[in-house]
This record gives sequence, structure tokens and C-alpha cells, in this order.
Amino acid sequence: MRALRSSVGLISAAFLSVGVLPALTPTGAEAQNPDVFSSDIRPIMERSCWGCHGEALQRSRLDLRTRDDALRGGRTGPAIVPGRADESLFYRMISGLEEPLMPRDGPALSDAEIAAVRAWIDGGAHWDDGPTVALAAGREDELPAGARETWAYQLPVQVALPVASPFEHPIDRFLEQTRREQGLTAAPRADRRTLLRRAYLDLIGMPPTPEQAAEFLDDSRPDVWERLIERLLASPHYGERWGRHWLDVARYADSDGFEQDYDRPNAWRYRDYVISAFNEDKPFDRFIEEQIAGDELDWATDETRIATGFLRAGPRVHFREKDNPERRYDYLDEIIATLGRGVLGLTVQCARCHNHKFDPILQTDYYRIATSIFGYVETEYPLLPPVEGAAYLATIADIDDRGRVLRDEVAAIEEPYREQLKLERIERDFPREVFVAVQKPESERSPGEKLLANQVLSLGVSRAAVARAMTPEDVASRQTLLDRLAAVEDERPERPPMADIVTDGDYRFTPDGPGDEIIGCPECRTPPDVPGSYLHEGSERYEVPASPFLRGGDPFNPGQVMSPGFVKVATYGDPPVAISRPDGRTSGRRLALAEWLTAEGNPLTARVQVNRIWYHHFGRGIVATLDNFGAVGDEPTHPELLDWLAVEFASNGWGVKDMHRLMMTSEAYQMASAFEDEANAENDPDNLDLWRFRIRRIEAEILRDAIMTSSGGIDLTVGGPSVFPYVPEEILSTQAHGRWDNQPDGPAVWRRSVYVYRRRSLVFPFFETFDLPDQGTTTATRNVSTVAPQALTLLNNPFVIGQADLFAKRLEEEAPNDVARQVDLAYQVALTRLPTEREGTIGHRLVTERSLVDLAHVMFNLNEFLYVR
Repeated sequence: MRALRSSVGLISAAFLSVGVLPALTPTGAEAQNPDVFSSDIRPIMERSCWGCHGEALQRSRLDLRTRDDALRGGRTGPAIVPGRADESLFYRMISGLEEPLMPRDGPALSDAEIAAVRAWIDGGAHWDDGPTVALAAGREDELPAGARETWAYQLPVQVALPVASPFEHPIDRFLEQTRREQGLTAAPRADRRTLLRRAYLDLIGMPPTPEQAAEFLDDSRPDVWERLIERLLASPHYGERWGRHWLDVARYADSDGFEQDYDRPNAWRYRDYVISAFNEDKPFDRFIEEQIAGDELDWATDETRIATGFLRAGPRVHFREKDNPERRYDYLDEIIATLGRGVLGLTVQCARCHNHKFDPILQTDYYRIATSIFGYVETEYPLLPPVEGAAYLATIADIDDRGRVLRDEVAAIEEPYREQLKLERIERDFPREVFVAVQKPESERSPGEKLLANQVLSLGVSRAAVARAMTPEDVASRQTLLDRLAAVEDERPERPPMADIVTDGDYRFTPDGPGDEIIGCPECRTPPDVPGSYLHEGSERYEVPASPFLRGGDPFNPGQVMSPGFVKVATYGDPPVAISRPDGRTSGRRLALAEWLTAEGNPLTARVQVNRIWYHHFGRGIVATLDNFGAVGDEPTHPELLDWLAVEFASNGWGVKDMHRLMMTSEAYQMASAFEDEANAENDPDNLDLWRFRIRRIEAEILRDAIMTSSGGIDLTVGGPSVFPYVPEEILSTQAHGRWDNQPDGPAVWRRSVYVYRRRSLVFPFFETFDLPDQGTTTATRNVSTVAPQALTLLNNPFVIGQADLFAKRLEEEAPNDVARQVDLAYQVALTRLPTEREGTIGHRLVTERSLVDLAHVMFNLNEFLYVR
């Protein structure tokens, strides 16, 4: 391909000599006219030049926006010598007469375009005075009329609180105003035991112990509820509960997914970062910044670099991207979908192939965001002090380079034998037409023959078969190289703790499709002179790889090079699209994206997050579609309340715990769920206006945690590598790939469920039964099904039966030989209340006629155990 492209200039010269150039070529006189630049040269500059040598970026210090800039040139001298195209680097590089061929990132210029540039330079290289942008602003880049009239794209405003209300709390004032308009009556406050259990399950995901319940119930101070909330927010288990909600959004898992489903041995560090961030009450704006640009922050630390695992948490196919170039854009697409749905509440990914069909999201918006992220690479980062980290990486790079040379020498010896064995097998085992197709030069094969040849030539030949076919001399030479390779590998130092991070790297785009990542990482403290550094030789700053607009979303149909940017309809003011980094090792584009997401001029992020918090407390979002604030999403039931909360959140430091305090101290949160009112049921049968508390089933992980908490067997250790609860071998045997270090059921795996290994291709069966969401895509709300396997699991699952036995032993130890006390204690532990008289009688009879284990097992099967009331 390079040779073919390099001949373009010669072809153009040949056309010129015989006078058969297309009409695009201006004459010498016309080239003196600036209008020629506007009609013939400017479109070339816009599409192929200004993306890398324009306003947003000046690669090699070359700016081509004006004639003076082009004459001044860049690092390698003037780009244009007016009147002498053959001496102009600009012409020589686009024509292939000099390396590197330009444009480096994008399709080659046509013969006619190259000839037009030559004639324009020979004619004096005159410029016009029009604007110089990489993407010409056209109708496809304009918002439709009235786009910002939709509520979601207007900046939130904190209106005055409703005054005609019996309530003091701001939330209750807004809700009561709507209830009165709808003729609704609010439910009374729930009893204290119900509130206690509700708060514990909401904030830490475990029921209170009888001792904790007694402490709360015996406290008569007026601020007992507020102090309970503070105690739960201070618990290390708070982050485990609320971090799990975010991990759904972040599509976190411990494996790659797809057929091979490779293990991600360092993924748990990101999970622990999330848990820690919630425990620390890290401001939500900083939480977002660290996950998108933790390597670019002025205060970047190991923790903030680990945070960038958010960007790479989605599923991946374990293939080299140069062999599967479309993967690069699939990964970008799922990152954009996660940012869009998870942070902005918009389906931005729907604009990959065309403008969004329902929302004012432009296709150019999609590719501007893609460009903000495009230079990212996924790499590992040693968790060592800087000097040690640099030394380790330098040693590894040296070993890898020496090993690569030796492997190439081994391959050179093996390859002729491998190819011969492959041909012999094709001739022996396949129809003759296949062998004939393989023997033909590729350029002479028909489309069908190309398909056949590609399929059979991919056949592997074992190293043992190659060794048997070798001459003794080649066997000896090969073994010498393998011995040297083993000696090199013996020098490899012990692997330190590593983190999976994202940083900027070099990712090239070629006319045939995207290129491959260059191995190396500036954020891993790789010195500039170590092979693999992303700072190119002679460069002082990181050069951002160009990101093209893809026509129809097709990686093999690139258009103009894009500049970074954001969703236009949600952008107010003129936020920066890149923030210069002092060390020059990253572009600052992801940092600018993160700052835009949490800027005062962004109308969506704060709304989306307070709506998410509201959903997890009240069972339904003010906007029911948590990840879609667009046209096909639901309208907010209380728009003024949503805006009031969003402004309160963002203007007071983005504190998630402050939002818990605000919501949980409202009367709305403390209402009873057991409240019947005929008028309410008629006027608002779906309880949209929150006239009573919504009953919610606890999630799969919280159900497992509640079972282990009740039995007393739970291990409350915080953080660390994932655990592998027992999965029946008949299930594991159905899949050939993926990791599951099966452990027998016991204390070693009775950790909180957030620490259970998340394998994409094999969901832990207990979790799958109780609606664990798809771990390959961002999830806003979990499905809640009611199906027979759930009841059967609670009745028959060996884990549940074992925990019931452990629970019974706990009851026997705490109330020996006292059945009545055991029954009371079973209800207090499992349900945070005493049994009714009838329940006590039934429980006593069950224990005496059957067993204490049966009573404990029944507690795990009660609806009340599975629901927040």
C-alpha cells in the first residue's frame, strides 16, 4: 500500500505532461486568483490538513491556517515555496515524493487533488481570508430550531420553595404542593423499627443487629434519626452498598467477556477505588474527573490513575486491534454510551452513524466526544515509587526488545517449514480448487478464491511438526536461539503490583482503517529514551493522533479529521476542549471533557446524579428513565424539585452524602408504605406523586448479604481481590474458557457480595436468578422479576440451606433451650421486629415439631425479608 501511494506524485506528473488532468487543476493564471484557493484548495485543507495543522493542533509545530504560517513552516522548515512546488515539503509529502506520506491519518489525496496543489503552488500559492477550521460548518453541524427549549437542555434553576405547606422540609414542600393539586393525602410516618431497617438496607445493605436496633429504639433524643443516618454514612460498609450502584453504571466486571473471557487480575483495584470514593464522600465532580482523566490531573496519584479503569471497564475482545481495526471504534462507542447514559442521561451513542433520530444530538457531537477520548490506550501501571517504577519499566522494555529480536530469528528459521507443511496439508486434505487458489498470486485470485485462500492459509501448524521437518542444522540453530531466549527471560524481574489504567498513547489511522497501538506508556513513567515511549523522537510534547469522522459510522470509510468537543445542545459558553498539561505527556482533552461534564454550564450531570440517588431511596426516579432524559425518556414528575436538588447538589460541593441527609430527613422518606386511601388510589394509582413509601425488593447481592448477616457467618473485611463462591461443576463444565477458582462453600467465600468475582460469560447463578444486570453494558435500573426459580433457590439452594443451619446454631447459642426466645430472636435478627402473637405460636410449633433449622430457613423465604418496606 505504501509503494502504491508513493507513486501518486509520479502519476500526477505524467498526467500533467500529456495535458489530461481533470478540470480541478487550475491554470497558472487562475492560481494567482485567491478564489482558486476557496474553490479547489480550501476543501483539501479542511478535510486533510487543518485537523493536525490548525487551530486545535499543530503537529511538528506546523500551522497551515494562513499563507504566512505555511511559509514560516514547522520543525522541518517551510511547508511551501511559492512558485516552486517541487521544492515545497507540502507538495512533496502529499505526492509521496518524500516521507512520511501525508495526510498521515486519513485517505490519500486523489491524483487530481495532488495536481491541483502543484499548480496552485507553482502559481504563487495565494490564500483567501476565510475562516480556517478542520470541519466546515454546514447544516449537518447546526442544531435544529428550538433544540434548547426541551427542559433537559435548559440550565437548572432553583425556584423559591412553595410556601403554602404544613411541612418545613424543602422536599416535602414540593411534593405536598403536587399532592394537593392532585387531591392526594400523604401517608403517616412509619414506625421506628420499619425506619431503622429501611435506613440500614438503603445505606449499608445489611439489616441491623438486635443490639443496634435496641440502641436506636431506646434513644429518646429528638435528633436520633439524624444521628442514625450519620452513623450509617460513616460506616465502611456504606461505600460497599453505594459503590455497587455506581459499578452497575460503570459496567464493571473482572473478565473481558466474549468467547475467551480472559481474566482481569487487576480489575478489583478499580472496584475498591469506587468503594473508597463513596466512603470518603469524594465530591461527585472530582469523582467523575478522576475516572475520565485521573492521569491528567495536576494532583495525579496512583489512586486517580486506578480511577481511569472506568474507561476500560467494558467488555473487550482479546485480539490485536491492527488485525481487527473496527474494535477500536466499538470500544470508543461503548465508552461514549457509558458516559452518555451514565453521566449525561443521553443516548449519545445513537449518533454514531447519523444525527440522533429523536434528540438534538448531532453526529458531529458524537465524533467530537470520540476525538476527546481518541488518543487513549489501555495499559498497566506499576504501583511503585516513581524511581523504582521507571527502573522496572526500563528493564522490562529492554528484556522485551531483546526477546523480540530472538523470537523473530526463531520465526525466520521456522517459517519456510511451516509454510511448506501448510501447503502440503492443503494439497492433501482439501479439494484441488482450494490448492490452486492458494498457489495463485493474491492479485490474480477471484473474490471466491480470496475467501478460500484466506480461510485455509490461517490454519496453524504445531511447533512439534515444524521441528520434525527441519534439517539437523536448523534444529541446532533454533535450539541455540531458544536457549538464549530462555536466558533473557530469566532476567525478568518479579512482577510488582499493577493497576489497569488508561492514558494517552499513539494510535494511528491509515486509509485502510485504524492502526495499532504502539506499546508503551508515558504515564507508567517510561523515560523518553526507553523504547515504547509515546513521546516521539525529537518531540517535546505528546502528539495527539488524528480522529476521523466516520461516514455512516464505518471505520473503513473515514471522512474529515475532527476536533475535540462536546454535545452542542448541552454546552453553554465556550469551554476549553483541551487543557495544556505541564509535562506534555497527555493531550489534556479528556481533562477538558471531564471539566465540561461537571461545569456550571452543563445542564445534565447534576440532574442525572441527584435523580439516581432519589431512585435508590424512593424506588422511582423523578425522571423514571434514569439514563435517558431525551425525547423518548419520561418527563419528570416534579421538574421544579429536580432542578432545586440539582442546584443544591452542585452549588454545595457535589456531596453525595449531603444528598442522603437531605432526602432521608424528609417526611417523604419516612412515610409508611402500608397505607390505603381510596381517593389516592383512584387519583394516583401508580403512586407517581409519592403519597406513600414505595416497597422495593432488595437486589441479589444485598439478599445474599442479608442472609449471611442473619446467620452470623458474614466476613466484613473491606476491599481486596475477588472471591469465588462455589458453583456446581456441571455448570462450570459448560464453558471452555474463563476463570473461576471454585472454592467450597465456607467462611473463605462468605464475604460481601460486591467482592464476588464478576465473570461476564458466567454469572454467579444466585445473582442471575435474582436479576443481576448484564455486566457488558451500563445499567441504570435493574430489572425486577418474580419467577419460580427464585422461590426454588431460596428453598433448595445448598448455600441458603447451609446458612439456615448456621442461623439456627446462632439462635441456639444466644437462647439455649428456650424456644420462645429463639423464635423472638429469629424475627428480631431477620426482620428487625418481634413476631406477632400468631407468628410466635406458629414459629414455636415449627421448632418443636420440626427443627430450629426449619424456622431459620423459613425466615429467609419470607417476603418481608426480601423487601424494603
